[in-house]
Parts: sequence; structure tokens; C-alpha cells
Amino acid sequence: MVKKRFSFLCVLLIIFSYCCFEVHGLSVSASSAVLMVAETGEVIFEKNAHQRKGMASTTKIMTALLTAECATPEKVVVTTAEMVNVEGTSMGLKPGDKVTYHDLIYGMLLASGNDAANTAAISIDGSLASFAKRMNRRAAEIGMKNTNFVTPSGLDDENHYSTAYDMALLGCCALRNSFFLEACSSYSAKLCYGNEPYTRYLTNHNKLLKSFDGTIGIKTGFTKKSGRCLVSAVIRNGVTLVCVTLNAPDDWNDHKKMFEYGFERVTVKNIDTELPYLKVIGGDEKFVPLSLSCGLQVPSTCDISEFEVELCIKHFEYAPIKRGEPVGEVRIIFNGNSIFSSTVIADKNVMCTTEEKVDNYSVLNRVKKFFNDLSLSFKSIFKRKADGI
Repeated sequence: MVKKRFSFLCVLLIIFSYCCFEVHGLSVSASSAVLMVAETGEVIFEKNAHQRKGMASTTKIMTALLTAECATPEKVVVTTAEMVNVEGTSMGLKPGDKVTYHDLIYGMLLASGNDAANTAAISIDGSLASFAKRMNRRAAEIGMKNTNFVTPSGLDDENHYSTAYDMALLGCCALRNSFFLEACSSYSAKLCYGNEPYTRYLTNHNKLLKSFDGTIGIKTGFTKKSGRCLVSAVIRNGVTLVCVTLNAPDDWNDHKKMFEYGFERVTVKNIDTELPYLKVIGGDEKFVPLSLSCGLQVPSTCDISEFEVELCIKHFEYAPIKRGEPVGEVRIIFNGNSIFSSTVIADKNVMCTTEEKVDNYSVLNRVKKFFNDLSLSFKSIFKRKADGI
């Protein structure tokens, strides 16, 4: 009887282990993981996605993003002992060094410098605590509901945590910043800092940049408590995927498998919509045809019926109108969020009917355009399901 019970427990243990590590046919070593479409926020794969965990130096994604958003890249910071005397990885800063915010961002994202993170935080907000408040405000704006930042570097603290899902949201947001994207996708960088500044070379810790086609970043992380953490992004055929693993012993292979899994399932959807004619006042044409500045294409695993098209244009426009002149916007809505937009433009020149009307309508045009742009009451909003119409 004891042997039978033991055998039964072994079977249960095997089944339980399989359930823990096999999700949708994909096996990963990570305790928590998420694979997300950057353009839409759609989750393709997840495992314990909303479980709070330490995220180690992937924290620096937020620190670098905030530095890129609120600091002038060329501005020089003179470091202090408070800024650079910090344990862990370093870009080699010493008290009294002169370093630009540009180089601090590269120092965070390539060398994972805790000294770079602390220097940026203190120089921007005066203290680590004040900068942490800035980090948490930005996290709330992004939608990171299960995240709390305490340090700019990612050193362990019981109140410093996030989730795989929240870090994926952060990664998607950070990639929209061109300076951040340029830095995190660089395999190496030639920088100049010190007292007096001299040339340094930093190499990115992200091995995927050289070992996996299409990789564009983002950030590695490790502490004994949090384990190996990795946020990465890959772009292929117009589709960008962001992958996050927290506490993953085999993170490099986890990410490769998740990306292959995702790219097999995500396709670019072409969404069509009919554009009305825009009424023209005082022109040699009563209506002008409209077109889009760029096509409506969305990468997703979903059917196009899941997306809504929101068309926002003016009631009318005064002549003259030049071909290519913007008159509105089309937005793609997914899960209640605007994920893509294209400018609606006039597709034809429309001239004024007489020289006298040119003067009259040029004055009226300025007034009307002011109020059209100022008030939502001057635009028509049409919502329709993107079902191919």
C-alpha cells in the first residue's frame, strides 16, 4: 500500500511539474514570462504574468527612459561620491568625473552601471527617493499596476518589485523613444567621460544582439535574490515582439523559443475603411476626395473584426485646399486603446471660385481652422467595426 501511494505521488509530481513548465505547448525555465506584441499590447504567451517579483537591473529601462525624456543628452554632469559609490556593476565613474546624460544612458543600458543610474537619478531629482517617485508616476501612466520602484539601479529591496506583464508594457513604451531604442540596440559604444574626459568603450551585456536575428535590445538583469531577468525585443517583417522573463535560469534560450513561437502566430492585418468626401465652401469643387497618409496595418493574432476604426474629420473646409493637406485622422482601436493612427489628407487641389473669394475665404479660413482645431465639436466621429468595409 505504501509503495502504491508513493508511485501515485510520483505520477502527480510529474504531472504537476509538466503543468508548471508547459504552457500552450511551450516550455520555459522562467518563473514568470510574457510575450507581447509591441504595437498592440496583445499578449501571445504568458506564465505567472502578474506575479510580483524582483526585476534586478531591468529596472534601468525605466531609469534610462526617464533620463531620455527629461534630460538634455549633451548636458554635462559632475559626479559626486553619493552618485557613484554604489555596489554592483559599474560604467567606471569616480567622484568629480564629467559625464553627459547621453553617456549615462549608454552606461545604464550597455554596461548596466549602477553608478550611471544613481548619477542620473540624483542629478535629475536631487535624491534617489525623489527619483523613485518620478519612476512610479511614470509607471502608473504606462499602466504598470503591480510595480513599485525604490531604486533606479534595481538593487534588491523588498518593496522594489514588478511583474513580467508590467515590464513588457515598459519595454513597449521605451522602444517608442528613439534615443532609448538607439542606445539599447547598440552592441558597443565609444564614449568620453572622466576627469578630464577620455575615450572609453562599453559592450552590451545582451547576447541576443549577436546571436538572434532581428534583436533590437532591451536589457539584462541579475541579482542572487531575483535571479536572471531579461527584457528583449525582436523585429521581423514589420512585427515587433517584446519578451520578458523573471527568475529564468535559461533565459537566452527561453527568449529564443518564445520569439519563434510568437512569430509563427502573428501576422500583419490590413484594415480597410471607406473615407467620405469632405464638403468644401467657396471652391471650384463642392467636395474633395480623401485618402490616408499611410495604410492601416496592425500585427496581431486576432481577426480584424476585433479592431475598430475611428474616423475623425472636420464637417467642412474652406477653399483653397492643397492636395496632401491634413483634414483629420483615422485611429485603430483595440481593447479600448488607440494603437495606431493615420492622417486623413485631401486627395485633390481645390481652388477658390473667384479672386474676390480668395481674400474673403482666406480670412474666414484662418478663423474657422482655429476653432476646428480647438474644439472637438468641429469634427465628425464615425466608429465602425473593421470588418473589411
